[in-house]
Amino acid sequence: MRSPARGWLRRGPAERAGRSQAVEQVLWNGHVLTLNSLLTSALGAGYWALAAHLYNPSVVGLNYSAVAAMMLLAGLGQLNLTNVMIRFVPRAGSRVRRIVAKAYLAAFCTSVVLGTVFVLLIPTVSSGLMFLHTPLVGSGFVLAVAAYSIFVLEDGVLTGIRHPDWVVLENLAFAVLKIAFLAALAFLATNGILWSWAFSVAITVLLTNIYLFGRALPRRERTAPREPAADSGPTGGYIAADGIAALCWLAATSILPIMVVNRLGADEAAFFSLAWLVAFLLYQLNTNMGASLIVESANEPARLARHCRLVLRHTGALMAVAVAVLCVTAPFILRIFGSEYAEHGTGLLRLVALSALPNVVVATAVSACRARRRMRLVVGILATVCTLATVLSYVLLPVMGIAGVGTGWLIAQTVVAVGLLLGRRSWIPPQEEGTDAARPPGRPEACPRDNP
Repeated sequence: MRSPARGWLRRGPAERAGRSQAVEQVLWNGHVLTLNSLLTSALGAGYWALAAHLYNPSVVGLNYSAVAAMMLLAGLGQLNLTNVMIRFVPRAGSRVRRIVAKAYLAAFCTSVVLGTVFVLLIPTVSSGLMFLHTPLVGSGFVLAVAAYSIFVLEDGVLTGIRHPDWVVLENLAFAVLKIAFLAALAFLATNGILWSWAFSVAITVLLTNIYLFGRALPRRERTAPREPAADSGPTGGYIAADGIAALCWLAATSILPIMVVNRLGADEAAFFSLAWLVAFLLYQLNTNMGASLIVESANEPARLARHCRLVLRHTGALMAVAVAVLCVTAPFILRIFGSEYAEHGTGLLRLVALSALPNVVVATAVSACRARRRMRLVVGILATVCTLATVLSYVLLPVMGIAGVGTGWLIAQTVVAVGLLLGRRSWIPPQEEGTDAARPPGRPEACPRDNP
């Protein structure tokens, strides 16, 4: 994918070499994916602003918690195969459709089982979500969980085949459909928000996969080498380890809204959810740059060290500016949702925004380790961050209110980022920036692997 905007990244004669083109691709893919996050988050803010005006805070809080549960279950159900798609689709060759179809089937079946069990156990695990414990709403919730797991997988497939533009279109369509359904279903006073998510994700998944299996993946197979790369397929050890790491992150980010609604009530859950939603947009920049780093490292393993340093410098500079702007404008942004949201959520928004700065290091390290298949280190990093953040949030929640969650996240991200910087040789390949050009293209770097 080419664009005139890429020319801005060219800096001189040396930048026209093949090495510079790879650097350009890393930044370009990351920026396109970040544009996707910005657009969909802006529309998401508009969506929740409209929801805040159409529904009272308690309904918004309950439905946001239900959506968070849906996303958690879908994340568990897709077995972290999104990251597997990003890592291995670029090198799958003529097997790409088979790999994607198997991932879809596994994610769909697992998500249906998890969603069903959750609905049946709602009286025990989350009494605040009893409105889901009916045959009609419960069935819709289960299907929404399954559809959302496929929706998440699609982003990984599109990123892996270097189609970030379609990631933008897919998520933009989803966001616009959500707003349209939200307005159309406003007469459903209790669960119109949840149904707007369910209908939108079903339509988006259908349209995106018509494109993927009807055009993009067959074209990829026709142009791919007849024999896939030696490391083109994920091993069971890789999937298991990456699944454990993703489970830690999903649990930490998705359980928090449920924790807040159960301990502080629906109103505080509403104030928490929208402030968290705005602040976590910054984390998307780190995630997107990390995904681009993995894809380009799969295509050109010898340049991983150079790409790591570039992503750290580039993303760190952008993040510092973004955090400063968001901290200053926090109360004005939250006032879009209503004065109560600005009054109760500004402190949380600022704290979570600040935590995105050390997360630049954490996200880059995790992506580099995934590219190098050093999965024990991936598990260790994310397990430490998420355990520390969750425990601190739980302890500080009754003392500081929802701002305690932001404090816990800031402390956890900072502690782990400092440790990673001190031990950077464990995740940045030990090679000089100038030596990667001498390595023959396509030859993997010599580095230890934690699993086959």
